[in-house]
This record gives sequence, structure tokens and C-alpha cells, in this order.
Amino acid sequence: MTTSSPSMEVTDNLEQSRFELRMDGELVGIEGYRVEGAVDDPRHAGAGSVVAFMHTVVQEEVSHRGLAAVLVGRALDEARDRGWLVRPVCTYVQRFLDRHPGYEDVAPGR
Repeated sequence: MTTSSPSMEVTDNLEQSRFELRMDGELVGIEGYRVEGAVDDPRHAGAGSVVAFMHTVVQEEVSHRGLAAVLVGRALDEARDRGWLVRPVCTYVQRFLDRHPGYEDVAPGR
């Protein structure tokens, strides 16, 4: 018997201002964000932009599998690559940052 793991992909849906987690092509989680300040359109948010991570949602059918951590980790990695400074509004993101101090550069001063 062989088993295969589902493919996972996190992408940024700029139109909806959210990162999306897909398993085998199906949307199973989102990380909603809001660009703060003069530039409120994520398509124009460059290095140094402050971006609030507002909420993390994973479908109940796939909860308790660590998918929220995958979603938040990859969203923070993307924020780092873009030079964004993250303001963690979502309590899940706050707890994630407490457990993963390697993201201090992305969410300084929290």
C-alpha cells in the first residue's frame, strides 16, 4: 500500500488581500492582511510597508493538522522577501511569533 501526501501551496491573492493555502488545489485556509499607511493597495506595498496580519482561518475539516502554522510561516516568509514589516493583529499569528523567534526581523518590537 502506498500513501501520498497532499500537495500544499500558499499564494498571495492580491485582489482579496489574503494569503491562501490550497491542498491538492482546494482552498483550505486564508491569512487576511491589510496594508497600513499611505499605500493601502497590496500591489503597491514595497519594502518598509507595514502590513497587519488580521486573521487566520483554516477549514474545520482539516484543522488540527498544523496547516495554520504552514500558512502563517509561509506568509511571513513572503512578507520578509518583500521587505514588509508585519503588525500581528491575529492572536494566532502573535502566538506563532512567540514560538518562532526567527521572525523578529519581520515583526520587530512586538
